[in-house]
Amino acid sequence: MQVVLASASPRRFELLKQIGIDPIVKPSSFAEASGESKDAKEIVRLNALGKCLDIAKNLKTDLPVIGADTIVVTGGAILGKPKNEQDAMNMLADLSGRAHQVMTGVAVSFKGQVVSEVCITDVVFRELTNEEIASYVATGEPLDKAGAYGIQGKGAILVEKIDGDYNNVVGLPLTKVYSILKNLGAV
Repeated sequence: MQVVLASASPRRFELLKQIGIDPIVKPSSFAEASGESKDAKEIVRLNALGKCLDIAKNLKTDLPVIGADTIVVTGGAILGKPKNEQDAMNMLADLSGRAHQVMTGVAVSFKGQVVSEVCITDVVFRELTNEEIASYVATGEPLDKAGAYGIQGKGAILVEKIDGDYNNVVGLPLTKVYSILKNLGAV
């Protein structure tokens, strides 16, 4: 099955391939919302919806279009991708020894129908030393990831436990995506 993925994320691409979906990558230029003016869950849902519709409106195909957005939320603060290494170190220090939530908004457009939902996974980090944080940041891995870590890579050793969808923490809740595609009649 083919879909259009409104994202340049290599993780989302690989996750879809993992379940037998062949994504055509068309990154969206939608300007993501951020900040404290809205509820985090609503921000991530609207960002996914905006990305999806940005691509779907110009397509001349009946393929489903998938948009997604992932954020990390801790203590009411939204952590996106770090601006630089120092920002990544600050984010990881803030997450150290604490619980946080990973929220991914998913939107699918198919044959005039549009569905958008949010998946939330609870994640707990173990206590991290300053040396561990600096060493991890030096790998470069955290610089393009919400919350400054990748659970599917070297960042796996930072996580003590999760409650919820593992793939959501990677960047795309596959069960939710499949369920939406099925309910829309795309699979």
